[in-house]
Amino acid sequence: MNAPEQTPAAKAAYDARWQRILDCVALKKPERMPVTLYATFWLARYGGVSCKELMYDYEKTAEIAERAVLEFEPDACINLFAANAMGPIFEAVGYKQLKWPGHGVGDDQPYQYLDREYMKPEEFPELLRDPSGFYLHTYLPRIFSAFEGFEHFPVLPGMFYFRAITGLRSLANPEFRKSLQRVLDASEVIDGYLTRSAQWAARINALGYPLINGSSSGAPYDVIADYFRGATGMMKDLFRHKDRLLEAIDAMRGHLVTAAIANAKASGNPIVMIPIHWAPDAFMSPKQFETFWWPSFRQMMLDLIAADLIPMPLWESDCTKRLEIIKDIPPGKCIYWFERTDLVKAFEVLGDRVALRGNLSPSMMSTGTPQDVDAAVKHLVDKVWNRGGNLILEHAFGTPDETPVENVRAMFRAARHYAG
Repeated sequence: MNAPEQTPAAKAAYDARWQRILDCVALKKPERMPVTLYATFWLARYGGVSCKELMYDYEKTAEIAERAVLEFEPDACINLFAANAMGPIFEAVGYKQLKWPGHGVGDDQPYQYLDREYMKPEEFPELLRDPSGFYLHTYLPRIFSAFEGFEHFPVLPGMFYFRAITGLRSLANPEFRKSLQRVLDASEVIDGYLTRSAQWAARINALGYPLINGSSSGAPYDVIADYFRGATGMMKDLFRHKDRLLEAIDAMRGHLVTAAIANAKASGNPIVMIPIHWAPDAFMSPKQFETFWWPSFRQMMLDLIAADLIPMPLWESDCTKRLEIIKDIPPGKCIYWFERTDLVKAFEVLGDRVALRGNLSPSMMSTGTPQDVDAAVKHLVDKVWNRGGNLILEHAFGTPDETPVENVRAMFRAARHYAG
C-alpha cells in the first residue's frame, strides 16, 4: 500500500498536531490538549479479529490500524502496525524470551514474557571485556534458536597476521553454517516487516498524523535486569555483585545511548520512548534507587538531550516516592509518561520541568462506562491541564486489550469537549 501524496490540508493538520506535542515538551501550552493513541492487542477487539491474526496478517493489521487512526484522529500515535504484526519475525529468529498468541499461549491471549537468567553472574567480566563476542557466542544463542550455531563463531580479539586467517576455520563448522543460513533467512523476513512498517507510517503521516515516537530504548538497569540477569538474579546482584553490576550498568548505558541516537536520527523523529520496569516505589529502597537505578538513567537522558532528542520514559506502576529525585533534569526537554502515579501529584512536583503524559486507569477503561471515562478525563483536565499543566492525554500504558470501543470513543470525545 503506497502512501498518498500529502495534500496541503493534510500537511497543515500534521504540522498543527506535531506542534501541539512539541509545545507541550517545551512547556508552552498549545491551543488545546493533545490526545494520543497507543494500542497493541486492543486493535484485535476493535477490528474483530484474533490477536494471532493481528500478529500475522500484515494487510489486515495495516487496514485495522489505519481505520482506528482515521476514526479517533489522534494528535499522534505509535506505529500501530509495527507494534502488532511481529509474529513472522518472532518465528524467523526462533525467539525464546516470549510466548505470543498462537505460539505458547492461546490465539486470543497476550504476550507472556519468560523471566529467566539469560546471563550468569560469573559472565559479567566477559560481557564487559568483549561485549560483541559475548553476544555472538553466548547471549544471542540463548535468546534466539536461529543463533544456536554461533557458539562456533571464532574469537576475533587476539587474532593477528597468519592467525587472523587460520582462525577463521571455525566458519566451516556445519552447525555454524546452518545457523548462519537461518539468520540470513530471518533477516529477509525482518526486512519485509520493517519495510511494511515504514510504508504504514508514511501513509499515516501523509494523511496528517504524526507518530508520537520514532524509536524506543530501555533504561540501563532495566535492560540488564529484564533481559540478561532475570528478576531473581538481579535482586541478588544488588547485594552480591555491587561493583560489577554498577560497571555493567554504566557500560550498558553507553551502548543504549549509541543505538538510541542512531535509531532516532534514522527515523527522523526526535522522541525516544523508554518503557521503565524497575523504578517503581515497591521494587527497591530509595537508597538502592539512588545508587543503582537513577544515576545511569539520568545520564542517559542527558546524553539523548545533548543529541537534540526528547526522552519519553514510561514510568510504570507507582513512582510517587521518586518524583522529587527524577525532577533533576533540564526543564522543557522531556515527556514523562506515568502509568499509575497520581498525575495531579506528578504535576505539582514536575509541572515546571516536563510535559506529562497519561494516565487513565486501565481498570476504569476496561470495566467502566463511557460516563466514567468522561468523568476521569474531566478530572485530569480540571486538575492538570486547566492549572497550566502540559498534559498529553493517554491511557496508563496504552489502550488495555479488554477496553470496550465505546470507552475509547468517550476518551477522545471528552478530551476535545473539555480541553478542545
